[in-house]
Amino acid sequence: MALREQLQAREETMLSPLACRSSQSRGRARPEEECAVRTPFQRDTDRIVYSKAFRRLKHKTQVFLQPEGDHYRTRMTHTLEVSRIARTMARALFLNEDLTEAIALGHDLGHTPFGHAGERLLNEVMPSGFAHYQQSVRVVERLEKEGAGLNLTWEVRNGIVCHTKGAPAATLEGQIVRLADHIAYINHDIEDALRGGIIYPMDIPLDISHVLGFTHSRRINTLVSDAIQASQGQEAIRQSPEVGEAMMALKEFMFANVYTNPMAKGEEGKAQDMLRRLFEYFQVNPDELPEDFQVIRAEEGIDRAVCDYIAGMTDPFAVDQYKELFIPKGWGVL
Repeated sequence: MALREQLQAREETMLSPLACRSSQSRGRARPEEECAVRTPFQRDTDRIVYSKAFRRLKHKTQVFLQPEGDHYRTRMTHTLEVSRIARTMARALFLNEDLTEAIALGHDLGHTPFGHAGERLLNEVMPSGFAHYQQSVRVVERLEKEGAGLNLTWEVRNGIVCHTKGAPAATLEGQIVRLADHIAYINHDIEDALRGGIIYPMDIPLDISHVLGFTHSRRINTLVSDAIQASQGQEAIRQSPEVGEAMMALKEFMFANVYTNPMAKGEEGKAQDMLRRLFEYFQVNPDELPEDFQVIRAEEGIDRAVCDYIAGMTDPFAVDQYKELFIPKGWGVL
């Protein structure tokens, strides 16, 4: 018996009846020979981690645009924190930790440079609209590996596209990632906002802190422990009413005091103007798109190719492209 088969046999005996077993996956868009060592979901995790899109996350904004300081979150560190929270919940509920990890690591692969500011801009200029969760699926299905995609399992792709809004994921593992994403970003954005002097500890309403806790670790522990307890034996991932309401109130506090704060977001308009000019430039000059995007241009049109190119840029690469195209260079005299 191959090691993969031993692992899948272990899933049968150890996981909850509500878990998604890798042996019962709906499979891949293109059938492949199974790996002798890894389950399909373990294989998906490896493909995501080794992808170019995953590596680019380290230079993409989480909340603060290109902050000066070593300790602010990036889209990469956010992704890793989501993965840790989600895996803890999956393990406690005897769900499939490998599937949970793959969804968590892949959920933001389609995020734009400059965070949600870039997402809003592309949604504005793209005739068909733009959403990062849809782009994340496009990355793994169409853009990676020179257009071949990563050929991930259906369950991972479903969890990725359902991680933000709309219908819940078809698996409990995917539903865990949606909640873990919210737990992670609310709490690490508080920590970054405190570090940046955007808010102060006494600004967080006391009624929220009395429920969730007064520190970063206490809040996360409360939210994770509550979800585990509320979801035991349930066919959906849940929160208790008290904790769920407190988390929603904390999210509303963050939108009012951080996510729309001019001190934290004052440069976003400049970033959007920059991306708009890049989009318009490549619309008029599509021959200058990299070779990978010429195929997309031919098959799906110029707008789609330009959108995919810009969505994949890191913050510093977008700035460098803008400088190269629009900022005059000094004249070097020999």
